[in-house]
Parts: sequence; structure tokens; C-alpha cells
Amino acid sequence: MKLSKPIKVGVIGVGHLGQHHVKHFASLPGAILMGVYDLDTTRANEIAKQYKTKSYRTVAELLSTCDAISIVTPTTQHAEIAELCIKSGKHVFIEKPITKTVAEADHLLSLTEKNGTVIQVGHIERLNPALLALKGFELKPKFIEVQRLAPYTVRGTEVPVVLDLMIHDIDIILSLVDSPVKTIRASGVSIMTNSVDIANARIRFENGTVANLTSSRIAQNKVRKLKLFQRDMYVTIDFLLGLTEVYRSVDSDIKVSNALVTAPLDSNGRLRAIVYEKPTVEKIDALRLELTNFIESIQGKAKPIVDGKAGRDALEVATNIHKMIIEDVL
Repeated sequence: MKLSKPIKVGVIGVGHLGQHHVKHFASLPGAILMGVYDLDTTRANEIAKQYKTKSYRTVAELLSTCDAISIVTPTTQHAEIAELCIKSGKHVFIEKPITKTVAEADHLLSLTEKNGTVIQVGHIERLNPALLALKGFELKPKFIEVQRLAPYTVRGTEVPVVLDLMIHDIDIILSLVDSPVKTIRASGVSIMTNSVDIANARIRFENGTVANLTSSRIAQNKVRKLKLFQRDMYVTIDFLLGLTEVYRSVDSDIKVSNALVTAPLDSNGRLRAIVYEKPTVEKIDALRLELTNFIESIQGKAKPIVDGKAGRDALEVATNIHKMIIEDVL
């Protein structure tokens, strides 16, 4: 059900992140912000006033005015709200994770197929400029190492660290590795909460690729780094600094125009060169780009960067990792 006209959008949940959804929809070309809903009516009224829109008393009232809904509520509410929206024929953007359980995600995918609506999931790190800088390279990773560490804060601790932090990297890795998951090994501990605060997972794919992921919310400083190794290439990404570096081994007669450093390499008697590059990292507003993609997907101009199936698959891997940790701890 594609719509070529401007898309009438509502936002459900206008807390810390939801307010930014409202801000962007209020100014996005192709979108018309119809209003907001939040259980906290005072907060909803404040945000509505700030962005010159309407605060609705019920979800049903907001739905009656919209073509699409952005769901920015606690994860436990995603499935119920999204089901109501989809059954009403509305397209939905759901902040990650798509739902609390894989069964809930499967149900939403079934509903959206039946109703011809779009589901997009807010895995915003897929649009990190440092990752987008690799679009000009052919990536066939053999080994991936990821660290995502953060100092302790109360916000978000109601969710296990795997579903709060690690799921970002699970989604990225699944997008980079074109192969089904073969095996998962995982371990973790609880430090500050009653849930898992530190987790490590090792994922092996059927094509032989291995990914090692570590996530922690008990760290001194924020760390968000990815290292990727493949035949004749090594890539490092610092998601926080917006820095991407590429080291490649190429035949000595190949000239790489963007190379910062080139060093000779004797590879089994074959003259080659090691090339160091820093791809340009464009400054973008990742959330604005993500929501623009949502609008254009509804209009048939694009496809969701992270569709419902991708969100469901990331949740499945994250859920399996968390279950494995819990079973080991118990």
C-alpha cells in the first residue's frame, strides 16, 4: 500500500528519544506531523505545544488521523501498539528492539504482510557515518571484533545489556555477513543490576565467518569500536569518533588515489603494497536520515534500511545470546 502523497505521521511516546522523532517529522519534506500521544499527558502537551501539533487523549484518536506511526515506547509495549496500528492499516516505525520476543515479531511480520504495510526498525547505528564510509569497498569479512562499552546509568537498565547495547552490533554484523548463523557461544555477568550487565558472544556463520562481540554498561568510558578482517584487508571503525581506517594489500602496480601511506610488501616473492586509507566520513543526522527513509519507503521511493525481517533476525540472535548467558549463570 504505497502512498505518493505527503505522509501523515503521529508519534507514540515522546520521552527522551521520542521528542526527537517529533522534531524531525515536524520539518521533514513529505511528512505531515499530525500529533502525539503519551501516557504522561503533561509531557505530551508540552511537546505538542513546542512543535505546534496536537496531543491526543487516546492512541485510537491519533491513529484516525494518520497514515503512519512512530513507536518510541518501552519495548514491552511495542507489540501491542504496533499490532493495533497495523490492523488499522498504518505503516509503523518501531525503535529497537522490534519487540520483546521473537514470537511477537513474527506475529507483526505476518500482520504487515496481510495488510500491505511497512515495518521499519530503528537500528540507528546502521546509519552511523563511520560505517557508511565503507560503501565504496567490497566487504567479505572473515573475522569481526566489536566492543560497545558504556558507563553505568539507571536509564535503560530495565533491559539486559544484550538487548540494550549488543543488539546494535548484532544488526550491523548480520548486515555485513551474507550467511546464516551456525553456532553461538556466550557468557556474561550481573554487576549493578538484577539483569546481565556485561556480555560476550562468539557467533560463527555457516560460511566460516566468526564475530566476537563484547558489551558492557559497567565501564569507565564509552567505547564503540569495530574491527573487520578479510582477505587482503583490515578495517577499523570508531563509531564515537566518526573515524574509519582501511589497510589493504594490493598489487604493486595498482595505484590507489586516496592512499595516505603506501608501503612495499614482499608476499611469497610477489611484489605487493600495503595501502592505508581514511575514507571520508560525511557528517549527517542519522535519525533524520532514518526517518526520511521511512517516509520514502511508504511512498515507494526507497526500501527500509532496516526492515521488519532484519529487526526480527537481530532480536532472535540477541535473545539466543541472552538465554545462553542466563542458563549458564543459573
